[in-house]
Amino acid sequence: MAAPLLAVSRAANGRRPALRLPLTVALSLAIIAIVIAWSLAPGLFTGYDPVGGVPAHKLLGPSAAHWFGTDHLGRDLYARVVYGTASSVTSALLAVIIGVFAGGLIGLLAGFLGGFVDVVLARLVDILLAIPRFLLAVIIVTALGFDTTNTAIATGVSAVAVFARVMRSEVIKTRQATFVEAAFLQGGSRWHVLLRHVLPNASRSVLALAVLQFGLSILVIASLAFLGYGDPPPASDWGLLIATGKDYLRWPWLVYAPALVTVAAVLSLNRISRWLRRTD
Repeated sequence: MAAPLLAVSRAANGRRPALRLPLTVALSLAIIAIVIAWSLAPGLFTGYDPVGGVPAHKLLGPSAAHWFGTDHLGRDLYARVVYGTASSVTSALLAVIIGVFAGGLIGLLAGFLGGFVDVVLARLVDILLAIPRFLLAVIIVTALGFDTTNTAIATGVSAVAVFARVMRSEVIKTRQATFVEAAFLQGGSRWHVLLRHVLPNASRSVLALAVLQFGLSILVIASLAFLGYGDPPPASDWGLLIATGKDYLRWPWLVYAPALVTVAAVLSLNRISRWLRRTD
């Protein structure tokens, strides 16, 4: 009896129940906050040089002095992971921006205009979806050249079809809503209705997808760097660190440290994306 009375009291006062943040989401947000802080100000988190090393300190295990150990050139691995975060995060962010804007525009026009435009753009999206995304990214980065910016562009282009498909479906659903029909009846132009009513409501699902794609982009860019399609050494992209560490299997921290950081960032973004979809 007390619970219904409490709900009625809150409704009468115009207040909504506080949104509870799950522990796993809070932990995921903390991990992403650390990753972003590493990318913005790496010098605040380590005093070691990520490029220069001490040969006498090579291949040391994790310790209080070197949290992730040292590599074959005596460089602090934690410092290299921290300084490599900026490249990985910036590249993934650029890939998401390309996917959101290009794919969102295609889906918006296809879903709202319909007819011949929808048919042509839908077939373009089907062609992109027919090609495996990682293979498409490899083809694009091979054509553009091997560096981190090109891997970001390739990853973003490979994600265009996903954003276009989601945006198109959301636009079609929103276009049939009553408030959109009312906006047309009140004399609103097609572009006014599109930008004022359809776009804000259809883009809600894109936010959760963008967070999910951010994690996937980190993984794809790390995979491309692992295969040698990113910046060459002494760059410290996470994928490149894993590729270098695989040649020294007797010292497993060279692989485990950057791999665990990558996995933690990707899984945290996936958890945040699922939470955003449920709270939409």
